[in-house]
Amino acid sequence: MDNFNNRLKQAMEYRNVKPAELSKLTNIGKSSISQWLSGKYSAKQDKIFVIAKALNVNPSWLIGANVPLSNETLPDKIFNLSSKLDEKRQNNVYNYAEQQYNEQNKVIPLPVKSEVSVCGAVSAGTGEYLLDNNPELVPYEGVVPEHDYAVIVNGVSMRPLFEDRQIIFVKKTFEARSGQVVIAYYDNQAYVKKYVNDEKGARFVSLNKSYDDMPIDETHETQIIGVVVL
Repeated sequence: MDNFNNRLKQAMEYRNVKPAELSKLTNIGKSSISQWLSGKYSAKQDKIFVIAKALNVNPSWLIGANVPLSNETLPDKIFNLSSKLDEKRQNNVYNYAEQQYNEQNKVIPLPVKSEVSVCGAVSAGTGEYLLDNNPELVPYEGVVPEHDYAVIVNGVSMRPLFEDRQIIFVKKTFEARSGQVVIAYYDNQAYVKKYVNDEKGARFVSLNKSYDDMPIDETHETQIIGVVVL
């Protein structure tokens, strides 16, 4: 079992409490707390109960027993953990929780109507259109994910994932994992394809099997410029 000193460190990290703050919460000198944390001494029983109360942890856990750290409910744990996240990640947690709540209660959210800045089109066919640098605001109905730019799909080679003229959202990157859907230049034309790299080699793949794979080799100029946010 862990000793008191290690458990105290874990509890303070879990609660995000610094030694000076723990000293204020318990009226225990900072030097005593420092000595406990360093492993020089262990606290007496009466101090352990005071510390456990201040940190809201189980005193038996604090002295090394194989019991839960605290009697917190799951909502308490979610709150305590999410409060340590930055604002962006807190929003992600909230949006996911709201989605789960709506699914549980069969709440059908109203369509969200907005405008998005579209930077042009990418081919889901034979490469007849290039990505351009003249964004255009267009109406969009639905949830807009975090993205760097949006484009319109031109063609049907990525059915059933994407339909012709569908707006898709992209995060800028020059690298991708095998299996991700990417935006890529291929012989100076912009495509949306699935990037695959396996024992058969690297290639861009259409989900519509009526279209041939596009091999990535020295005979073609290729560059991944984004990953589609699904």
